[in-house]
Amino acid sequence: MQHDLLIRDATLPDGRMGLDIAVSGGRIAAIERDIGGEAARVIDAAGRLVAPPFVDVHFHMDATLSLGLPRLNQSGTLLEGIALWGELKPLLTADAIIERALRYCDLAVAQGLLAIRSHVDICDDRLLAVDALLEVKRRVAPYLDLQLVAFPQDGYYRSPNAGANLVRALDRGVEVVGGIPHFERTMAEGAASVRAACEIAAERGLRVDIHCDETDDPLSRHVETLAYETQRLGLQGRVAGSHLTSMHSMDNYYVSKLIPLIAEAGMAVIANPLINIVIQGRHDTYPKRRGMTRVPELMAAGVPCAFGHDCVMDPWYGLGSGDMLEVAHMAVHVAQMTGRDAIRSAFDAVTATPAKIMGLAGYGLEVGANADFVVLQAQDPIEAIRLKAARLFVVRRGRVIAETPPRLASLDLEGRPATIDPASYAPAL
Repeated sequence: MQHDLLIRDATLPDGRMGLDIAVSGGRIAAIERDIGGEAARVIDAAGRLVAPPFVDVHFHMDATLSLGLPRLNQSGTLLEGIALWGELKPLLTADAIIERALRYCDLAVAQGLLAIRSHVDICDDRLLAVDALLEVKRRVAPYLDLQLVAFPQDGYYRSPNAGANLVRALDRGVEVVGGIPHFERTMAEGAASVRAACEIAAERGLRVDIHCDETDDPLSRHVETLAYETQRLGLQGRVAGSHLTSMHSMDNYYVSKLIPLIAEAGMAVIANPLINIVIQGRHDTYPKRRGMTRVPELMAAGVPCAFGHDCVMDPWYGLGSGDMLEVAHMAVHVAQMTGRDAIRSAFDAVTATPAKIMGLAGYGLEVGANADFVVLQAQDPIEAIRLKAARLFVVRRGRVIAETPPRLASLDLEGRPATIDPASYAPAL
C-alpha cells in the first residue's frame, strides 16, 4: 500500500509505544505496529512522543505583537492595559492588524500550535479588527484553525454601541459570544451582560466564552450567574468561563458551593497562567496573590479545564512566544500540579481539552481523524512539559509544514559523552 506519510516507532500521549502512524488523503489511515507498504515520506520518531497539535483556546490576536504602541504598560495592571488598548484603537489599520496576526500565526505553527480561539474587540464602531481577523482566518485556514469571539472589551453596557456591534460581528461570521462582566459599571450590569450574552448564543446556536471575574476582588462572582444562565438556557457543553481569577481570593466555603455549580452546569474553565500570575496581585504587598484560578480543584470536580496563552507582546504582557508548553510549564508550577497524573492533565489542558471546548472536528490521534500532529523531542507528556520540548515535525493534514532540528549539545569534557540530548537524562519511572 502507498501512503502519503508514515511515522515509525511513535509513542502516544496515552503511553502506547512502538506504533506506526500511516497517513493517506490528509487523514490517519492506521495506527498499529509494523505497518507495511511504502510512503512518499517516512519519519522515524525513534520512540519519541507524537501528540495531537497544541490548541490555544484563549488569545487576543488583534493586539498581538503591538508592544510599545503607543506606549508601554508601566503599572502592569489589567486596567492600564485596557486604557492603553483604548489609546491604540484609533491608530489601528486593517493592514497592520493582518500583518501582525499573520506573523503570530507563523510563530504558532512553528510551535505546533494549529488551533487558536481569539477574542476580537467589537467596541470600535468600524469593526476594523473584526474584518481584519476574518481575513486572517480565511488566509490561514489551510494550516491553522482560527475561531473568533465577539468580545466587548469596553463593556457590553458600559460601551454605548457594544450590544449592536456584537450582533453585527456575529452577522459577519464571528462564531462565539463573549463578555467582560467585571468591567461593567455595577455588579447588576455585569450580571445582566452575562444574561444577554447567553441569550444571544442560545438564540443563534452559538458557543459562549466570557472573560469572567478577572480580578482580585473575591466578591466578583459573575461565574455564578454564568453557571445559572448556562443551565437555564440549555447551553451545557457550549460555555466557557475564562480567567476566573477572583476564585483565587474567595472564601473556601463559598468555593465549596461554587465549584459544584460549575460542574453541574456543564461549563468549561480556561485559565491563563502566564498572564494571571503577573496581572493579578498588583495591589498587594506581601503575601502577594498569584491570581490563577483553582485548577486542581476544578479538575477534581470533573470540570474541563484548559490553559490559554492570552497575550504575546501586547499592552497587557510584554513577553510570550506562542509556545503552549511554556504555558503548561507555568501552570504546573503556579498551581502546584507536580504529581505525575497532574502534569499529564496539564498536557491535556493544551491539547485535547481545549480542542473539545472549541468543538474541533476530526481532532485527535485515531484512525479517521485529521492527520494533524506534532513529533516532539520527548518520551512522554511529562518530559515534553519539563523540557518544553522541541517540535521536530509539525504535520497538518498529512503534510509536514514545520521542522526544527533536535536540541543537542556538544561537549568537550574528558571521559564524558561528546553529544547530549536533554531528553535522554530523565530517570526511568
